[in-house]
Order: sequence, then structure tokens, then C-alpha cells
Amino acid sequence: MTIGFIGAGHIGSAVARAAVAAGHSVVMSNSRGPETLADLVAELGPSARAATPAEAGAAGDIVVVTIPLKHIGDVPVAPLAGKVVIDTNNYYPERDGQIAALDDETTTTAELLQQHLPTSKVVKAFNHIMASQIGTDGTPSGTPNRRALVIAGDDAAAKATVTTLLDEFGFDTVDAGPLAEGWRIQRGTPGYGPRRTADQLRADLAAAKRYRDM
Repeated sequence: MTIGFIGAGHIGSAVARAAVAAGHSVVMSNSRGPETLADLVAELGPSARAATPAEAGAAGDIVVVTIPLKHIGDVPVAPLAGKVVIDTNNYYPERDGQIAALDDETTTTAELLQQHLPTSKVVKAFNHIMASQIGTDGTPSGTPNRRALVIAGDDAAAKATVTTLLDEFGFDTVDAGPLAEGWRIQRGTPGYGPRRTADQLRADLAAAKRYRDM
């Protein structure tokens, strides 16, 4: 399939490399224009091309939104209608500015993207792994102690699609539940960062505390 990328930084580039290695095509975009992605597209090979964010969104069977949280209002809405959208974001107030609804923990980063994309199917993924590990930590299905990654989402079919993609990339999946539960894998929680198996991640999710309770 074709995966569109809105954002081509460390995580976006790493996920794109994994997608190409798994046999998919990718359409890369950023805020600075397709011409600035020439080197990345050349590295990714013939299965990759550069485009505008709207074009990448329209081309993707799945779309990965991987830009600073403060810019999600710039994500094109119409091209992503009805599509599975993967949100990789974390909240960094020093980068994004203070966002009241996240500061008081009445919502999550992925729910903010879902509000912006009301006709898309947002799934949280890839927010708690270092970009460099996406291409190195994957192993075949059934490998003992296989690394797992967390997803969260409100649409079961969309989560199944992302689970299949993660398996192709070499990871087991742990479903944290709806988007509202995505806070369980945000910065500062036990599962954020370290290499974890599925059982370990489930324990991490259960042990997670909101910032206000830390």
C-alpha cells in the first residue's frame, strides 16, 4: 500500500524506511516543500516520492502525522477523510507552548488530532520508541522477547490495520484502548522509552500515573 507522511523528521523518516523495507510505497512531505526532501527520497529509493502535505495525505492509504504538536492545525483535513491516520506526537511545552487542555489533562495529544480530523480514524503509535530503534529492534513474529509497541484508538478496524503494519515492521502490539487512554504511554510513564515485551508493556500501562498524581 501507499503510506503518506505529513512530517519527515526523525520519526517520520524512520517509519518511512521501515515501510519501504516492508514493501510499501511512501509519499513524503514537510512544511518546507518537496524539493527539500530530495536527499531523503533518494535514500528511500524508487518506492518513495516527495509531495506537499495535501498531496501526501491524498495519496496515502494510511497517513502518518509526525509534526510538532503546535502545528497540527495545519494538517489538511479533506484529503485525510475516512483514512487511518497514525499520530506519533508527544507534548513538549518548551517546543509547543502551553496547551491548557493537555496541562489539565482533560484530553490527550491524539484526541486533539482527532478533533482536528473528525472524519479520519486516528491511532496513536510510535510515540514511545526512539527513531533509531524503529529500524533496529524489529524481529520476526514469534521471536522470544519480541519488542512491543503501544497503540490507542477509537476505531477497531483502524487499530487492526496499524497492528498489521507494526507486525510487518517487527513489533508486537499492545492495545491501550481508546484514544483517551493514550496518556498511559506519554512522557514520564514507565513504558515511555525502554525496550519492552508485550507483557512488560501491559504492566507499564497499568502502573502509569497522570502527571497530577505523580
